[in-house]
Amino acid sequence: MVGSIKTMNHHGNGWSAQNCNGLEEKLDELRSLLGKTDGDPLRIVGVGAGAWGSVFAALLQDSYGRFREKVQIRIWRRPGRAVDRVTAEHLFEVINSREDVLRRLIRRCAYLKYVEGRLGDRTLFADEILKDGFCLNMIDVPLCPLKVVTNLQEAVWDADIVVNAVPSTETREVFEEISQYWKERITTPIIISLAKGIEAALEPVPHIITPTQMINRATGVPTQNILYLGGPNIASEIYNKEYANARICGADKWRKPLAKFLRQPHFIVWDNSDLVTHEVMGGLKNVYAIGAGMVAALTNESATSKSVYFAHCTSEMIFITHLLAEEPEKLAGPLLADTYVTLLKGRNAWYGQMLAKGEISRDIGDNISGKGMIQGVSAVGAFYELLSQSSLSVLHPDEKKPVAPVELCPILKTLYKILIIR
Repeated sequence: MVGSIKTMNHHGNGWSAQNCNGLEEKLDELRSLLGKTDGDPLRIVGVGAGAWGSVFAALLQDSYGRFREKVQIRIWRRPGRAVDRVTAEHLFEVINSREDVLRRLIRRCAYLKYVEGRLGDRTLFADEILKDGFCLNMIDVPLCPLKVVTNLQEAVWDADIVVNAVPSTETREVFEEISQYWKERITTPIIISLAKGIEAALEPVPHIITPTQMINRATGVPTQNILYLGGPNIASEIYNKEYANARICGADKWRKPLAKFLRQPHFIVWDNSDLVTHEVMGGLKNVYAIGAGMVAALTNESATSKSVYFAHCTSEMIFITHLLAEEPEKLAGPLLADTYVTLLKGRNAWYGQMLAKGEISRDIGDNISGKGMIQGVSAVGAFYELLSQSSLSVLHPDEKKPVAPVELCPILKTLYKILIIR
C-alpha cells in the first residue's frame, strides 16, 4: 500500500498503465450500472467550492479526467466573490514557490493575471482562480485545473451524480433551486452529500433534519439515491496524498459501487448503512471542535486538559446520538476518529482558539475569509434548541426526576451561552 502511494506524482500524474486500466475498469463499471452508452459521458458535478468540495472534485479529476469521452467533471460555485489584496499577494507567493504550478500557469497563459493581482492592478475572483486550481479557502494547496461553472442550472440540469459540498445551512435553499431545473428529468440523479450539520424541527414532535433529508424534501429524489460521505480527514492533507479513509453511507443499491469508484490508494472509502448516525456525528463534531479550540488556547495546549475535554465531549456526543438516532451504530473506530481529527485540526477548532485568544470576535460572523463557513456555530443553536424540549425529557441520574436532555450536556450549554447568547 505504501509503495503504491509513493509511485504517484503529487498531482495524480504519472500513473502506471496498470493503474490507468484499473481506473477505467471502475469507471466503466459505474457507467454500466447507470445505463450510460458510448458517446454519453458520465456527468459528475460538485455543488459548492469550499476546501473539501474543491478537493473532492480535484481528486476525481486527477483520477478520471483523462477519460474525457467517458466522464465529465465540473464544479459549481457562485460568481462575483473577489479575492482581497492580501490573499492575492499570498497566492502569488504560493505560485512562485512551486515550479510545477508556475510552469503550468505560464503554459496556460494565465500567469500574468496573478502578477497584476499581486500589484493591485487587477481584481481576481474566486471562480476565476478555481479554474486554475486555487481554492479561496485553501490557497496554500494548489489543486489541478478544474472545469468551473457559475450558472447553477447549467451545472446540474443533466448531472448523473451531484456532490453536495455547500454548508448545511445553505443546502435546503440550493437544492430547492436545483429542483426547479429537474422538473422534466427522466432519469433520477445520485446525490452524495459532504455537508455536516443539522436543523432542529419542533413539529409535530421534536426531531432533527439532516442534510440528506433536506435534499430529499427539496428535490423529491428518493432516499436510496442520496448518500452521505464523511470521515477522519483534512481536505488539504488528502490532496497531498496523506493516507486517509472515509465512509459512504446510505442504501445498498449505490453505496458499494460508489465506494469502489471513489476509493484510491491513499484515500480508502468504506461503506455503511447507518446514514443518520454518521450525519448526526458529523454535525456534533463541529460543535465540540469549537470547544476543543477554546480549551487548547486557554490551557496553553495542555495535553491533560485536552484529553479530559475529549473524554467529556465524546460522552455528550454518544448520549445525544443515542437519543436522536433510533438504532445507532456503536460509536467507536471511524466515527470517533472523525471527531478526533476535527478537534485536532479543523476550521471549527481554529475558530474556538481564535475566540479564546481574543484574536477574533463573534461580530465577524460565521463565514470567515480564507476558512469558509464555521458550521459548528449554527449546529450549537440547533442541537441546543432541540435538546431543550421537555417532550424529550430523560431521567436525571442523580436527582431522579425528568429533565430536558440539554441539562445533561454541560459543554453544549456553555457553548450556547458563549456563541449564541454571547
